[in-house]
Amino acid sequence: MPNPIFPSSRPDRIRNMLADLVGFDTISDRTNLPLIAHIESYLAFLGIKGERIVDETGQKASLWVTIGPEDRPGLVLSGHTDVVPVMGQDWSHDPFKLIERDGKLYGRGTTDMKGFVAVCLAMVPEMLEAKLNTPIHLAISYDEEVGCVGVRPMLTEVAKKKVRPLGAFIGEPTEMKVIIGHKGKHGVRATFRGLARHSSIAPDGVNAIEYAAELITEIRRRAVKLAGRVERNSLYDVPHSTLLTSIVHGGAALNIVPDTCTVDFECRGIGISESREVTDAIVAWAKAELEPAMKARHPECGIDLEEILDYPALDTAADAAIVTLAKQLAGRNDHAKVAFGTEASLFAGMADIPSVVIGPGSIAQAHTPDEFVEMAELEKCADFVKKLIAHCAKG
Repeated sequence: MPNPIFPSSRPDRIRNMLADLVGFDTISDRTNLPLIAHIESYLAFLGIKGERIVDETGQKASLWVTIGPEDRPGLVLSGHTDVVPVMGQDWSHDPFKLIERDGKLYGRGTTDMKGFVAVCLAMVPEMLEAKLNTPIHLAISYDEEVGCVGVRPMLTEVAKKKVRPLGAFIGEPTEMKVIIGHKGKHGVRATFRGLARHSSIAPDGVNAIEYAAELITEIRRRAVKLAGRVERNSLYDVPHSTLLTSIVHGGAALNIVPDTCTVDFECRGIGISESREVTDAIVAWAKAELEPAMKARHPECGIDLEEILDYPALDTAADAAIVTLAKQLAGRNDHAKVAFGTEASLFAGMADIPSVVIGPGSIAQAHTPDEFVEMAELEKCADFVKKLIAHCAKG
């Protein structure tokens, strides 16, 4: 392995690390263990041992790393290792090979969010050299893209520790803007169980799609009502909670009364638990209004409802110490909120760790073909981490 401490300049250390990370295909339906093992080997070279938290399948793992004293409250730099699929996207090159052109680094996950993880790892030698009085923790998770899954077991373990971190910086792409809030999200799948019949005797069947259509209409009606509740002086670009039907599947043939239909719907709520409250109300409505009508037609008909995704909103106070520190480190006085979700709300909700979202790159590049992050953004992030190191060295 090349010497990771002094391969050359800091930008080259970041490039090398990002190239390594992008080279691992960590789409969410695949294992991330080779990437985690690579990070562990790098840290072991530097004399650091992380704490691996493995999932029930044994195919995914998070990593919790402490640099500095373990008996004092520290600050967390957090990022996820999984990326979204590339299938169906028109890439101009291998998405799992880092390519640099005109100051832009291309590859799946460069923006979301291996760029941030690469910066943090590349800066570990500087953390060690600084002899930190306040520890810096690296929280590296999995399966963020499919519902913030992997960070939860890690936070369960962190919450048990004797010393709780002072705060966390979640490095999702914000162009290094300080983000103090984001909407929560709750997703539900409704599976309608109807009764199939030949379409020539349609009245003898129970049409699952038609009952699903009633649910979709109700969702739309409530979405319009939510849109009318605009939050004044909101920092959100969409200043109200949103609700929509996202996926519908049903039917087998034109001449068959459909006996099944699935409807996936979601709410993104401004309030901490508003998204769940909205969807819970819709579930209750469907159970009270639609299912009895279906069962009256045939007792085996009905609706199965299941949660498919859930994370709370983030709402960190603008005058919180972690926000003030983030602004000092980023060299800016402003803050904002975003519509997309992050693990920050789980740090706050599960482990009582005040959190902000701040990281290199633009969300506009996330999940796109030829995803890229600008080297200038990674250097701004490195400067942020450099100032954090200085802050933690002072204690």
